[in-house]
Amino acid sequence: MAELQFNMVALQTIVYREVKRFTRIWPQTLLPPAITMVLYFVIFGNLIGRQIGNIGGFTYMEYIVPGLIMMSVITNSYSNVVSSFFGSKFQRSIEELMVSPVSPHIILIGYALGGMLRGLMVGIIVTLLSLFFTHLQVHHLGIILVVIVLTVTIFSLLGLLNAVFARNFDDISIIPTFVLTPLTYLGGVFYSITLLPPFWQTVSLANPVLHMVNAFRYGILGVSDIKINVAITFMLVAILVLYISCARLLVSGRGLRT
Repeated sequence: MAELQFNMVALQTIVYREVKRFTRIWPQTLLPPAITMVLYFVIFGNLIGRQIGNIGGFTYMEYIVPGLIMMSVITNSYSNVVSSFFGSKFQRSIEELMVSPVSPHIILIGYALGGMLRGLMVGIIVTLLSLFFTHLQVHHLGIILVVIVLTVTIFSLLGLLNAVFARNFDDISIIPTFVLTPLTYLGGVFYSITLLPPFWQTVSLANPVLHMVNAFRYGILGVSDIKINVAITFMLVAILVLYISCARLLVSGRGLRT
């Protein structure tokens, strides 16, 4: 019982520190994604969207808003954990935490929750800003909540995985630049894969971000290019695999020295 209470206090402390960290520097963590999304709304939604017309019975602005919300959520949940955890590793403070009686699972969950909360907070901000540009409906609230929580969990765990293997600050930018950004832009944020030739439609199905974006879009608009049950199953399996991988790395201490 005492050990459980100790771990709960440790978890609350880690989460509080993570939330305090990104809220204290909100001009760097919360403001930039808000400004970026507003530019997307204006340029892609209003200016370009007028020339494109409707997609799936919705205006182009309505169609891309769910994808833009997910893009901001993915980017911020990932970047929060990778920067915070690597910063702790670089300053050697993570070593002190690892030799303490705190369970590695508590450390993992604490950092992941910090990333999840930042991703969700940015998602709420972007959603509120989108209301100035279009009308959002809610087709299935349950799916919206499930998909967004699963998504921030996946990318928070991915951020920690990247931070563990990173050797310097340059390493933490490689995955976002060369993997995350291409997958996001090719993940159906700005278009429906039904517009692609059959071969590229099939290839696009291998993109995990496509499933997340379309599942979230289904929750809001009720339209999707993929099967929702397949998307949710994939996300649950991804979380399980990533959690086990991260937990094993923390338990073994591998990659925790810069």
